[in-house]
Amino acid sequence: MPWSVQTWVPGDVATPDEPAHSVTFAHDLAQFIHDVRGIPTRGRTFRGSGRGGHLPDHDAWVATCLERSRSLLDVEPLRRLWARLRTLPSSPGGDVMTHGDLTPGNILIAGERLAGVIDVGGLGPADPALDLVAAWHLLDTGPRHALRADLGSSEVEWARGAAWALEQALGAIWYYADTNPAMSSMGRRTLQRLTTHPPTIA
Repeated sequence: MPWSVQTWVPGDVATPDEPAHSVTFAHDLAQFIHDVRGIPTRGRTFRGSGRGGHLPDHDAWVATCLERSRSLLDVEPLRRLWARLRTLPSSPGGDVMTHGDLTPGNILIAGERLAGVIDVGGLGPADPALDLVAAWHLLDTGPRHALRADLGSSEVEWARGAAWALEQALGAIWYYADTNPAMSSMGRRTLQRLTTHPPTIA
């Protein structure tokens, strides 16, 4: 049996608030997303059941999350936000390669620079907006705008990224409330960003 040696990447695990203020980090993150998108899909498209396909396929899950969150959140504004976002059109350019889970726990930082990205087992073709969840999971307003500018995201693509972030955050808050408070807290921070600066939808 062949053996391989896995080395440690030096760095610290990011949090929802660190380095959320850094435009430098936002530029690094945008470059990572751009480079992953550039990996050839070789004709493959999204075939999974999780995030990255069609937003309306997640209606039942979002409804479950909202119901489970009644004692935790003001769910009606979130229900209305999902209703606005779920009907956004799919990417006209088709699927691209994505990481699929750009949450703080999968990001390593060194100072204000991106040092590494872990949990790449889900790398695969999906909605180009899927990795834009990082904009709300990891970045405050100014750096978020910098990431969008670097990637040249259209209004619709940007709003779909917000929809995927909303779906993920709603699940994290109640599901991990007792078992993984850090993940639940991440979801709350993401919702705060989404509701304070909701995406513009024409």
